[in-house]
Amino acid sequence: MIIFTKLKYKNFLSSGNKFTTIELNRSSSTLIVGGNGSGKSTILDAMSFALFGKPHRNINKPQLVNTINNKECIVEIEFTIGKSDFRVKRGIKPSLFEIWKDDSMMNQSSHAKEYQKILEQNIVKLNHKSFHQIVVLGSSSFIPFMQLPAQHRRDVIEDLLDINIFSKMNSIVKDRNTVLRDQLKDIDYNLKFTKEKIDLQRKYIREIGALNQESAKNITQKINTYRAQIADMQLVNFQNTTTIEGLQDGLSEKLNKMHDKKTSLSQYQHQFKSLINTLVKDTKFYEDNTHCPTCDQDIAESVRNTKLKESTTKAKELQSAIDQAGEQMTKIADTIHVLDLRAKDVRDRNAEILANNKSIAMLQRQMDDSDTEMTQLSGKTSDTAKANNDLVELIETRDTYTEQRLTYNEDYSYNNVMNEMLRDTGIKTKVIKEYLPIINKLVNQYLQTLDFFVHFNLDEAFVETIRSRHRDSFSYDSFSEGEKQRIDLALLFAWRQIAKMKNSVATNLLVLDETFDSSLDHDGVENLMKILNTLDSDTNVFVISHKGEILDGRFKDKIEFSKQKNFSTAVINSVQD
Repeated sequence: MIIFTKLKYKNFLSSGNKFTTIELNRSSSTLIVGGNGSGKSTILDAMSFALFGKPHRNINKPQLVNTINNKECIVEIEFTIGKSDFRVKRGIKPSLFEIWKDDSMMNQSSHAKEYQKILEQNIVKLNHKSFHQIVVLGSSSFIPFMQLPAQHRRDVIEDLLDINIFSKMNSIVKDRNTVLRDQLKDIDYNLKFTKEKIDLQRKYIREIGALNQESAKNITQKINTYRAQIADMQLVNFQNTTTIEGLQDGLSEKLNKMHDKKTSLSQYQHQFKSLINTLVKDTKFYEDNTHCPTCDQDIAESVRNTKLKESTTKAKELQSAIDQAGEQMTKIADTIHVLDLRAKDVRDRNAEILANNKSIAMLQRQMDDSDTEMTQLSGKTSDTAKANNDLVELIETRDTYTEQRLTYNEDYSYNNVMNEMLRDTGIKTKVIKEYLPIINKLVNQYLQTLDFFVHFNLDEAFVETIRSRHRDSFSYDSFSEGEKQRIDLALLFAWRQIAKMKNSVATNLLVLDETFDSSLDHDGVENLMKILNTLDSDTNVFVISHKGEILDGRFKDKIEFSKQKNFSTAVINSVQD
């Protein structure tokens, strides 16, 4: 767990040449107040700049330096992880970036980007996006989780679950396969060249073995036959391999897609049938009743006829939709059948390749036996001994290349399997599937605490479905700003819970920037205070607000920012013991 302890800055934005120091773990709850432009949100920009080299708000880096002093802009943040104390120090004019661990500065990389990677990936294990999903909920340039693109949502959740290591492993596997492909090309070239030399050497040996031409002819015929058989089987293998590559292209993805469509259509049919059952109940009611049992009034005949006609029309439309879904499911079933046949064809061709490889190995051994026989026959001449020794060396070289090629091919195949496992659709998806129910449960619990009674659900593609009671599903953008903020708050607290469960990026710090000032109504404020009051004792909450009058007395500490001679100053007061 990351325990942020201290933040200090000077000549940063509106702060002057004297350090402004904020004890981040001094109090469990701190209210930060002040007028517009007094420097309240500077705390967020300073934290973000210290950790990630860029501010929280959309401010250019040169604009971070105080325009009056225009130099010696310094920001420092201190935190502990386990038993180690860290301090990150950044500066502008002059440029400065240092990471200190237990009073010793860590070796700086030649590139600031590499040094930043060490900080983000090896120390805090947070990037800029994840930090602002777990620690900060603001009203400025911060983009809530629900407004992030799908890939960025995935990045945040991978950081939370600490599974982005699989992406790094996948990158390493890909790099290894790139090297292996180059090595295989070299081996193939050397193997081909060695085989050509072997053929030339064998030809030479046959020529000098002319003393027994008939025997040599028979042996040569056998070798040629073996070679032709091997060539034929290699051609078949090549053709099968080419065909398999074409058949396998996108086969798995297409099968998965078809099965997903089939499942979706089945769900739609079930939903349509449920709606028809509801219409049947409504129709039965209007057919059997001329008097309303609820309001104790007569139901007009025209109303009954209209309702019955509407129900009939809707029933026909739903039945038509069911029929269309059935037709589509039939087409999908046919497509799945065709794809299954393709998969069977791939398996059959792979089996044929395996059988041919065994036969080729046997023929190769027979060729080697014939070579030995030919060598013995040709050894009667004076040059046979040297020629045979050279041939043996060439064969050994060929066998060495062949074994290397088999080893590289095996490694390449293993890497491909690992690559499939490490892709987004592999291990990471399985981990995310395990945590999605927990995430959705936590979000819905916090939504209920905030008196927002909807059912929130994130699927594996991180697309939200939000259902209100007895109503159709909605998206995040369907709601008012106050309702959106309740969803953002629920997600923020859920992420912190998940982070604490994983103990990967858990932190003591929580900053709410003008959250109480924007779209929350009175009940929303009260419910949010309930959540804040139930947080663990190791959480340090900072609430930035310019409406301190409605929050006074609710926090243990209070920091009041003001402007004095164009510089921000901070006064820290303890409100509660």
